[in-house]
Amino acid sequence: MYVGTLSFDLLLGDVRSLKEKRSVVRPIVAELQRKYAVSVAEVGGQDLHRRAEIGLAVVSGDTGHLTDVLDRCERFVAARPDVELLSVRRRLHSDED
Repeated sequence: MYVGTLSFDLLLGDVRSLKEKRSVVRPIVAELQRKYAVSVAEVGGQDLHRRAEIGLAVVSGDTGHLTDVLDRCERFVAARPDVELLSVRRRLHSDED
């Protein structure tokens, strides 16, 4: 069994309130869940208007599949015009760790 995680540090565009922030972050989280069947949530920066940290996890029996899903998720977030991807942290774990 393999577990892959991604942590996205995002700078949001012209966002002036936490309500506007939710209107940007929620669709990203929902689309990642729907499109890629991953576990995802906003995990940091909840009190900041223009910053967000989104965490994502995938479990698979095959590292090739795991890497493919993580790559597609990263490309999806990087391609969003309403956010700037500041950094991505990727980790792979196996049950032998």
